[in-house]
Amino acid sequence: MYTKFRFVNTKISTMETNSEILKVFGQNVRAIRKDKNMSQEELAFKADLHRTYIGMIERAEKNITLLNIEKIANALDININNLLK
Repeated sequence: MYTKFRFVNTKISTMETNSEILKVFGQNVRAIRKDKNMSQEELAFKADLHRTYIGMIERAEKNITLLNIEKIANALDININNLLK
């Protein structure tokens, strides 16, 4: 069964919402990485990602996939929830 949802007078744009979660995620990655005295290059190596990609994530320039979120959380040795708070 298909249910159709209808939203009326939504004030928050999708762009603002997406941008905010990317900023929060990036700030959390940077803060946790620095707390662990880890460089972007070291995090990238441990997460099997490119070092420039880590910088782009921290600056909220990339929309990250769930798989890469998991890689970063594992490389930082933390729970994924901590990256989204």
